[in-house]
Amino acid sequence: MAPAIALPLFLVSLVVTLGAAATFARRLDRLGARFGMPEVLIGVLTALAADGPEVSSALVALFKGAHEASVGVIVGSNAFNLAAMVGLSALLAGRVRVRRGTLIVEGGVGLAVTAIVTALLLGALSGVLAVALLAGVLVPYLALVIGGPRLATRLRLPGVLDRVIAGAVEEGEHRAAPHSGVHFATQRQIALMALDLLLIVLGSVGMVQAALSLGDRWGIRPALVGVLVLGPLTSLPNALTGVRLGLAERGAALVTEVLNSNTINLVAGVAVPALFVTFTVHSTTDKLDLAVLVGATMATLALLARRDGVRRLGGAILVSLYVLFVALQFT
Repeated sequence: MAPAIALPLFLVSLVVTLGAAATFARRLDRLGARFGMPEVLIGVLTALAADGPEVSSALVALFKGAHEASVGVIVGSNAFNLAAMVGLSALLAGRVRVRRGTLIVEGGVGLAVTAIVTALLLGALSGVLAVALLAGVLVPYLALVIGGPRLATRLRLPGVLDRVIAGAVEEGEHRAAPHSGVHFATQRQIALMALDLLLIVLGSVGMVQAALSLGDRWGIRPALVGVLVLGPLTSLPNALTGVRLGLAERGAALVTEVLNSNTINLVAGVAVPALFVTFTVHSTTDKLDLAVLVGATMATLALLARRDGVRRLGGAILVSLYVLFVALQFT
């Protein structure tokens, strides 16, 4: 594909994909508020909505045989999410804070998923075993998120654990009052959300095709296209949504979204496809990328665990870790 065609195709596809993802996320957020969903559940659904570009781009690259680009999209996107959603939000809003119970549950799940998929990419786990382990982590988590405080109460867990889980699923319940006075055509919104999803997929196809073509023309390896181009650009809806949540001081939804966004990327973009194709990474750069991603995840959780949450200095640290991640691509 000639650059004169590929470049406009990439730009148009990017605008269509990001626009549709942003619209989809807004509709889903309104839908959650309309039906009185808890803040944590809204964060999960928003992450699912905003992850469309990343996952679609990774899968399209995979179907085209560009495995390195596919993995690069996911790893690059996840590293960017931590810096842009938590780090940048802390820099702009002054602080990102979340309750300890929410952090333990959300952070524990996010870190476990990151560790499992990292082991998969390093060849320490098979695709089947990795998916089985992920199911063991995610099924109970989703049951708690969907079941809410009532399920947490019925579990009758030991005292400390019961308080942690109950507090996590209850955080944000002030958002659970349905907006019954606002006109909201639910069926119409759902139909428009389906259209948004179609546009996300079509835009991702055009974007990946154009990006790989330009990379080949300019001598840029596919992995670098995925990590530094497709990954960050397809994460922009997440970044914008995260900053919006941070400025609104909705720490529970922000932390839930960023961690669940990274989880969704890893599960849908790497673990599930690994049941059918091999995703093992071999290069030193790829292994360093994974190490930085795990380190950035742990640093984010450690900073959020502070009494006053992530302040501007902590935000600068997270952004600096992403700068290090980018610098590694040129070593």
